[in-house]
Amino acid sequence: MLELQGENAMPMSSTRVAAISVVDHYLPYDSHNLYDVAFDTHTIRTLLASDPSLVHSWLSDNALNRPGLLVGLDIEWRPNTQRNMQNPVATLQLCVGPHCLVFQIIHSAIPPSLFSFLADPNVTFFGVGIQEDAEKLLEDYNLNVVNVRDLRPLAAEKLGDPELNRAGLKSLGLRVLGLEIRKPQRITRSRWDNPWLTSDQVQYATVDAFLSYEIARRLTSSN
Repeated sequence: MLELQGENAMPMSSTRVAAISVVDHYLPYDSHNLYDVAFDTHTIRTLLASDPSLVHSWLSDNALNRPGLLVGLDIEWRPNTQRNMQNPVATLQLCVGPHCLVFQIIHSAIPPSLFSFLADPNVTFFGVGIQEDAEKLLEDYNLNVVNVRDLRPLAAEKLGDPELNRAGLKSLGLRVLGLEIRKPQRITRSRWDNPWLTSDQVQYATVDAFLSYEIARRLTSSN
């Protein structure tokens, strides 16, 4: 890894491969399930849901009425395999600390609380290429994510490295967290619009959203 430059440089941590695993709680419902995703030293409780009332409950418990909240946001959709194909967003992932939501938005109505939460200017949503994700959510579902912040220029500024303006989430995880994250293509390009996601898909979706949250937390706490 490169030496960090500038007065806002963060302490260098040793690099290691992130240990990742998932525990499926096998709830007896077709509308939701719970998972514990182990990521490095963290255990992330993840709700997979296609029921708008459960999305509202998750927001009420973890996100609503918390000014200044940092949220990791990511989306997934079925890969586009033909020219001019634009498959809609299939899942919306939100992560606040060790609590993540994987909302199967393609199979659900959208609760009013999600519209208002994403439009709250007092909440900041972080991700890599998040402006493009926000535009796709607006186009596909009329969801307006008002206050977004891309992790790439934030990391480039804090770490004094302009090359990070072109980094992906894996590279930022390596530079900011000192963790190598493996992202198998068989999951990246899987059927995210399936009515029921696999444990591997839930793990992948959770880790992406949690990484966005944790990288944002590390970078903003270094002020």
